[in-house]
Amino acid sequence: MNTFKNLQPAPVWQYFEEICGIPRPSKKEDKIIAYLVSFAKKHNLAWKKDAAGNVLIIKPPAKGFGNKKTVVLQSHMDMVCEKNSGTSHNFDTDPIIPYIDGEWVKARGTTLGADDGIGMAAQLAVLASDSLKHGRIECLFTVDEETGLTGAFALEPGFFEGDILINLDSEDEGELFIGCAGGIDTLATLEFESEDIPSSHRGFRVMAGGLKGGHSGDDIHRGHGNSIKILNRFLWNVNNRFDMKLVLIRGGNLRNAIPREAEALFAVHNDDIAGLENFLESFSGDLSRELELTDPDFHIRMSPSDLPLCAIDELSKLDLIYSLYACPNGVLAWSRRISNLVESSTNLATVKTGNDSVVITTSQRSSSDSAKDDISAMVESVFRMARARVRKTDGYPGWEPDWDSRLLKICESAYERLFEKKPLVRTIHAGLECGLFLEKHRGLEMISFGPTIRGAHSPDERLHIASVQKFWDLLTKVLEEIPEQA
Repeated sequence: MNTFKNLQPAPVWQYFEEICGIPRPSKKEDKIIAYLVSFAKKHNLAWKKDAAGNVLIIKPPAKGFGNKKTVVLQSHMDMVCEKNSGTSHNFDTDPIIPYIDGEWVKARGTTLGADDGIGMAAQLAVLASDSLKHGRIECLFTVDEETGLTGAFALEPGFFEGDILINLDSEDEGELFIGCAGGIDTLATLEFESEDIPSSHRGFRVMAGGLKGGHSGDDIHRGHGNSIKILNRFLWNVNNRFDMKLVLIRGGNLRNAIPREAEALFAVHNDDIAGLENFLESFSGDLSRELELTDPDFHIRMSPSDLPLCAIDELSKLDLIYSLYACPNGVLAWSRRISNLVESSTNLATVKTGNDSVVITTSQRSSSDSAKDDISAMVESVFRMARARVRKTDGYPGWEPDWDSRLLKICESAYERLFEKKPLVRTIHAGLECGLFLEKHRGLEMISFGPTIRGAHSPDERLHIASVQKFWDLLTKVLEEIPEQA
């Protein structure tokens, strides 16, 4: 436990390394909850836990600062669990293995969990410090943010008292976030019958991989390849050229990650094998050229497989590959109010084939609630035309920016004095829990900032070391300058 022994600020890195050692997949936060409760008891701090598992740890004001307003520091406990093919890692039991690579901290073959482990670490460092200047602090740790903001949804009004909330779940140092997109998931289930595969056919397995993936909010504008779309494009072309029987297709793991890998099992007639192999070579070359700037490690590989007994029936096969081809994916609109901000997007996130159905998960985001609903309806229409059953989640609200916020002015001023340059103030296309907090705590003044994280929600996730010190300096300065109660 000394990977970060020479990094500053030492307390933040110490707690981040401890957090890396604790498994914390979404919906399985029991170990990190126990760690937080133990921390509170060790430091003689008041704490409470609600039925959902959200934890609040309370620190009294520093001497001479008892008249300041209470500040809520907030992060989420869970992490996205993604790993590279061939990486032997059990996220339920194994620790994350971080290491330093030049200016960055990374993990070996998995997501790092800096989203939002570094936010948690900063909270713990604040709670443990006996030298910081601050008023009353409430540190809120929420569960299951990554798979549906479950903790924020379940949070009871009055669980925290402060009227000022600093969210520590942003990923761009030097930027202050005062708004975020809302989101909704649209899921389709396409049922099928099984049909026999003739003995005149031969089985093949094909996999598309080597893609960067990333966060479906923060990275959707980068043009990274979507493995499901790419693989289905291959299958669509194979089906149009040859006598193809489709057995299964699966890809992606999480609703809020751009899928990096996808595979399919299919069969073609023996007479088509030479043509199939020639087409694969051509297709691979075309896609490699298309993706050479965004995904230089892309590959699509095919290998012989034992001939399966059954395939998806012909009509359902067509429904599946046609609807996946038609399903929108990526950025659909840019903001007309804020430059270089995605307004609306959709992500074809996962496809999973079962014994008699295929389940497809998509996720829509927008800073406009009406546009979000419109895109969800667009996706729904595509799959309903394919005879699929469609359902939607309740979704979550966006967070409307308050450009006149006093908290914003305090943060802007503190940043400029600390680093002699102005921070960028903007909204974010990713979803934050802030919109839900505002629904439960009207009048809450909020801002979000954090250190620089790249490649979140993928095994390429990395945390910029120098930005952590600046993040800490800003946080502690803002806490010192929070206004007094009226």
